[in-house]
Amino acid sequence: MTSFGREDVLRILRITARQLAGWQRLGLAPNGEEFSFADLLQIKQIRDLRAKRVRPAVIQQSLRAMLLQVAGMENPFLEASAFSFRGRVAFRHGGRVVQPVDGQYVMEFGAPGAVITAEAPKPPAPGSVQPIGPTESVNELFARGVSLEENPANHDEAIAVYRHVLELQPSHAAAHINLGTLYYNRQDFAAAEKHYRSAVEADPRYALAYFDLGNVLDETGRFTDAITAYRTAIQLAQTYADAHYNLALAYERMRQPRLALRHWTTYVKLDRTGPWSAHARKQIARILETDKLKLVYKRGS
Repeated sequence: MTSFGREDVLRILRITARQLAGWQRLGLAPNGEEFSFADLLQIKQIRDLRAKRVRPAVIQQSLRAMLLQVAGMENPFLEASAFSFRGRVAFRHGGRVVQPVDGQYVMEFGAPGAVITAEAPKPPAPGSVQPIGPTESVNELFARGVSLEENPANHDEAIAVYRHVLELQPSHAAAHINLGTLYYNRQDFAAAEKHYRSAVEADPRYALAYFDLGNVLDETGRFTDAITAYRTAIQLAQTYADAHYNLALAYERMRQPRLALRHWTTYVKLDRTGPWSAHARKQIARILETDKLKLVYKRGS
């Protein structure tokens, strides 16, 4: 079985050590220093929920409710697919979408917000088989794409899988994100931007989509637009450390050190250790020292 070290998880999912440690303390993410592919998928769902500002306590409550509602389920993150719904957590399972805390099923009709809620029927008897709906097949394809991404030799196949996901569900924001990132890593920035913008259109509350869009705009020299994208990501998720870091870099490139200083300072509060935090502290010291010298110069002139 393929295993991933802590640093691998941080790199692949683009989360901070502090985020992962916090989720482990809360029991949302598996403990330890080695993680399976299933663990990776679980942590990815936690990351996506937190990026949409779903509180950890709400996630915990939803997990407990899902375990009580579905007989025989051991891990909702692995046996269903979690997503944010009206500030809470809903799960796609058995061809249906359930919001376990309220005991309701959610019926989706494609367009954002076009949902009807109804009281959930009694859970099926143990051992009964629920039909696999089209949404589940999409999720299985998406999980296969994530698995293929781990080996660069399989990236062509991963692209093909994600494209098939989007044929079945054009508004699958996460598939657009992952496909965009594969193109981004190939320096096909036009294709990457197209998919990041599609992710934003599919889910305007998806902070990661704005963050990735900011990255490709920054990479292609459109710093003003990149700043707008990063700022939007932070508005959606104020503790998005990487967005603060990249926004600070963008302000530096625009020669606006005081605006950069604000986000360097926020970053080191969110990520207190590691090489990126050390770099941010150096930038803070440099900007403060420069401002100090400017002040001395003005007083002497």
